[in-house]
Amino acid sequence: MQPIHILLLIAIYFGILLLISYFTGKNAGNDAFFKANRQSRWYVVAFGMIGASLSGVTFISVPGWVEASQFSYMQVVFGYLAGYFIIAYVLMPIYYKLNVTSIYQYLEQRFGIVSYKTGAFFFFISRVLGASFRLYLVAIVLQQYIFDEWKIPFEITVILSILLIWIYTYRGGIKTIVWTDTLQTLFMLLAVGMAIYYINDQIGWSFSELLASEELKSYNKIFFLDNFLAKNHFFKSFIGGMFITICMTGLDQDMMQKNLTCRNIKEAQKNMVSFSLVLIVVNFIFLLLGALLFIYAERFGISIPAMDGKAKTDLLFPEIAIQGELGIVLAISFILGLVAAAYSSADSALTSLTTSFCVDFLNIEKKNKEHQTVIRKKTHIGMSILLILVIIVFKHVLTENVISNLLTVATYTYGPLLGLFAFGIFTKYKIHDTYTWIVALASVLIIIGISKIPAELLWGYQIGYELLPLNGLITFIGLVLIRRK
Repeated sequence: MQPIHILLLIAIYFGILLLISYFTGKNAGNDAFFKANRQSRWYVVAFGMIGASLSGVTFISVPGWVEASQFSYMQVVFGYLAGYFIIAYVLMPIYYKLNVTSIYQYLEQRFGIVSYKTGAFFFFISRVLGASFRLYLVAIVLQQYIFDEWKIPFEITVILSILLIWIYTYRGGIKTIVWTDTLQTLFMLLAVGMAIYYINDQIGWSFSELLASEELKSYNKIFFLDNFLAKNHFFKSFIGGMFITICMTGLDQDMMQKNLTCRNIKEAQKNMVSFSLVLIVVNFIFLLLGALLFIYAERFGISIPAMDGKAKTDLLFPEIAIQGELGIVLAISFILGLVAAAYSSADSALTSLTTSFCVDFLNIEKKNKEHQTVIRKKTHIGMSILLILVIIVFKHVLTENVISNLLTVATYTYGPLLGLFAFGIFTKYKIHDTYTWIVALASVLIIIGISKIPAELLWGYQIGYELLPLNGLITFIGLVLIRRK
């Protein structure tokens, strides 16, 4: 597939998004931008959240991770399921009862202004890094298969990517995203289904023959129970996955902003439960695709693509879909799926960052109506520029698989949020609010220190995703120490 064809396809796709934006952004004020007027249908939100949760990281990086980790990621996914139920029946009732725009307003009501700003700050850092990871993935694919041939710098690729998101979200905000996410989820799932079908057909297998094949058995081990010291042990992965979901969805303004657009708490809970069950099946299919990609590459002598002289398994899927011999239909479906996967999370991240900064730091709800829209639009531009800068930095510092980097960063940045919300929900203590930021910062520094301890000093124990709940626990203990009598 030629670069010009890929670019034309992306242009058509964004034309559809702009059309959706036009209709959903009509007469859209700040209430529509931040809350979609609380009129979203739960099943529309649930379907759209599949794409937003998976993003380009799952679309490209999870299949690319299979060679190194087999299907062990499913252990984390089972933990996700437990986490979604906790969100639905513990956290969401609190948010709906308080009728918040930003979920961190709960911390202000519970503890005070410093706790509120601390929580909002850690979300802000978390979401900037998370959104940048996701957009970095799509940017390197576009660079590899389109813009390198035209000698266009990576920085220009990133600017164009962010500009497209800004164009279709600046008016309607979350009201637009609820609907664009639905379209993007559909494209992403179709792309995965088409890829499995075409690769199977090229190998000469049916789907049942794939599942029964000897080649698959070398990749499809799910449960790792034999060595508790290992990083991928089931218990550590399950607990880590549960807390990653609680933090990256339940304590994350980006993901919860969509849930808060539902009409009432009952519909929001239906959305969360149905979405979490479907997500298990979808993640398994992505892992199955990953195994199939490596089997296909080995059979037909396809080497792992390299970027800047380093092999990147994240690029194996696009290499086979775009550059392989599987036909134009798969190439088209892959491009649509990739762009949909990347932008389904990135557009909502840009909107949630704008919401959080406006509400949590600029106190937009206390400004007069005339200035609110101006503040929101300027902030939207500022967040776009920030994402561009961070993605460009990533090109020069990232070395590992992207999903591994993403989950590692989450263990550092979401821990203080976990500790703050847990202390607020499960105790009745007040705290010396002034010291909250010191507790949160100290917790992150301690966790970074722990993560650097070599396994040989811990009798071979490899630290994994359990750092996140440990981070929350340290924050919780710190809040106990600064409680008021």
